[in-house]
Amino acid sequence: MAVKRHFNTSFVLGNKKESSSENIESIVALYKQIIPLIGEDPNREGLLKTPERVAKALQFLTKGYNENPEDILKSALFNEDYSEMVIVKDIEVYSQCEHHMLPFFGKAHIAYIPDGKIVGLSKIPRVVDAFARRLQVQERLTLEIRDCLQKTLSPKGVAVVLECSHMCMQMRGVEKQNSSTTTSAFTGVFLSNEATRKEFIQLIQSKLH
Repeated sequence: MAVKRHFNTSFVLGNKKESSSENIESIVALYKQIIPLIGEDPNREGLLKTPERVAKALQFLTKGYNENPEDILKSALFNEDYSEMVIVKDIEVYSQCEHHMLPFFGKAHIAYIPDGKIVGLSKIPRVVDAFARRLQVQERLTLEIRDCLQKTLSPKGVAVVLECSHMCMQMRGVEKQNSSTTTSAFTGVFLSNEATRKEFIQLIQSKLH
């Protein structure tokens, strides 16, 4: 006789209306049902605390839903008469593909040209994390970072390049272990001025592989 299992999906990851402990308990209950469905024994010693560990890991990996990237930038904006390119490169990126919930990771290289305002340098990696710690696709992640910087800083231009390896391609599917994906997005002078765009690419090119 087949056993039907009902999965309660009423909770939402990162929903501020529910407390962290309530989310953890809901995810734990779900994983206690998932483990036997894949053929394992949830009562085996090594798996006893696995549902709780997974629940806590998921909350950490999706904490970006509870962060406002624009507010991160606004917390450290300064008036400054500087109008040359500012680049923060080799920013580590860790995210999860929304199609298979497998990791993708790599580096982000970000530049902007100020127009009267600069931002604290540590805030740019924090913005990357706020968007990356969600279920994502690399293409959208690239655009979200670009648009957030452009909207909040109102610079003369923004440039974003991401280069990532995707476990959904390397561990499963086509299983191409050495593949990587590069995406880019530009605004302002990085779009209209080829020399500016080339300067950005040249400055980060040695770090791209």
